[in-house]
Amino acid sequence: MRSPFPFHPFRPIAGYKQVMTDADRSLMKRIAGGDEQAFADLARRYSPRLLALAWRLLGNRADAEDALQRSLLRLYRSAASYRPEWAVSTWLYRITTNVCVDELRRRAAHPEEAAAEEPRPQGSLFPDPAGPAGRRLDLQRALLRVPREARILLALRYVDGLSYRELARVRGISVNTVKSQLARGKEILRAALPGGTE
Repeated sequence: MRSPFPFHPFRPIAGYKQVMTDADRSLMKRIAGGDEQAFADLARRYSPRLLALAWRLLGNRADAEDALQRSLLRLYRSAASYRPEWAVSTWLYRITTNVCVDELRRRAAHPEEAAAEEPRPQGSLFPDPAGPAGRRLDLQRALLRVPREARILLALRYVDGLSYRELARVRGISVNTVKSQLARGKEILRAALPGGTE
């Protein structure tokens, strides 16, 4: 079944900005009260960027769509715990990254299951539609050397455009930890890419 959300991992989506709107807060309040139309409206608004994030983190569309569905279900079930001082988008990014991290941990704990799954076309953590395939492959190989948390932060910062403060809220860590993880991730990438220094 085709997803209703047009997205391709090599086509960047519109830049992310934290926008805390009364409309989003109102939708969350209605969802907490069981309003299915409000849930559908919020899902339609945010699903493309959440799918993009999940695809970048998990590497294939099928797993990304599963993660999106689990994220939206978690949103619906926990809407009453939403705190209005958070941007709805930040809260949704947090839910989705947590779902993706759970899946990555499951894969690491059961590598035989992950290896047995049918291979699917891989996405790119950092889409580069104009770049040569070789350069994209080099970047993907280099990213494998970066610890998982730093990879997530790199994607959210440099693809989705989240600020340090937003990253800290999404991942539940301090701004200083965000900065140090990003710096370490970039250092590993520079060393791992052709022309970098070990």
